[in-house]
Amino acid sequence: MQSNFKTLNLSIQFHKECQKLKMKSYLKSQLERATSSVALNLSEGNARFSLKDRRRFFQIAYASLKEAEVALLLASISSKKLLDLSDHLGACLYNLIRRCT
Repeated sequence: MQSNFKTLNLSIQFHKECQKLKMKSYLKSQLERATSSVALNLSEGNARFSLKDRRRFFQIAYASLKEAEVALLLASISSKKLLDLSDHLGACLYNLIRRCT
């Protein structure tokens, strides 16, 4: 397990927090797919050996986070805790992507 991978741990926390939300089923389903995509792509990217491959998976994770953020907006979710977690996760993802150049 990748327990010392801070960004992955943040993405799992974000996914779990999003699972607790009450929202319309079609948005909830899309949100859960997007947040799980963040964690899964981080894990897969971290297992890649080439920087180019890593970066591609980290970029997909970042795009999935952006998708999740829009789902939260569409559902009118304005939890400061959740938005702060999303911002922090986005910054970590951005830094991972930049380190792979």
